[in-house]
This record gives sequence, structure tokens and C-alpha cells, in this order.
Amino acid sequence: MFKVFSRPNISLKDLMKVESVKEYFEKNKLDKGVCEQTEVQVKYSGYIEKERLNAEKLNHLENIKIPSSFMYSKVKSLSAEATQKLDKIKPTTLAQAARVSGVSPNDISVLMVYIGR
Repeated sequence: MFKVFSRPNISLKDLMKVESVKEYFEKNKLDKGVCEQTEVQVKYSGYIEKERLNAEKLNHLENIKIPSSFMYSKVKSLSAEATQKLDKIKPTTLAQAARVSGVSPNDISVLMVYIGR
């Protein structure tokens, strides 16, 4: 079932149209709710894993401090928007900087290099 559910164009509803599948469900008294949950987990497992990894990265960035005296204007590789916003907000960690609108992942990478991480 894992391989079948991992296809984006196949759903439990589609499978239930196949008589042998329908009979199998009825014969084994399989709960459709459990199968629907399984379908969702299989279909979205890649996205869930990606978000989990992003959360881990963001958690790691919480531990990287930005010195209060850091001069964003001296970092020529930062976008103008990021420089302006970071100078105004003065985040204390890279995670805070990453949450500022207008600050891209590339800007965070540049800051990591300049901060020495």
C-alpha cells in the first residue's frame, strides 16, 4: 500500500473502486479512517521530513549569537533590504535574523561566515 499511496494521483477513494481491494477491506475489517491517516502520512512524509529538518536548522541558529556591536553595513554581500532591516531590528541570534522579513537564507549564510560559524 505504501507504494500505491506514495503516488500523487492515487487515493484511498480510487482504490476502493477496485472490487478486490474493497473485498479485502471488508473481509479483514480494515478501518477506513486508519487507512486515510496512513495515506496522508505516506503522501506528505517528504514534506514533513523537510519541515523537521528546517526546524532543526532553525533550532541550531538559536544558539549562534550575533554580537551587539555587529555592523551589518560592513557586510557587502548582504542584500540592501536585509542590511537595512537588521540594522534597525538588531537581532541577537541568527534565528531571530532569519525570521526578519526581507532576510533571505542566503543572507543568513553570509552572516554565518562573517560571525565565524
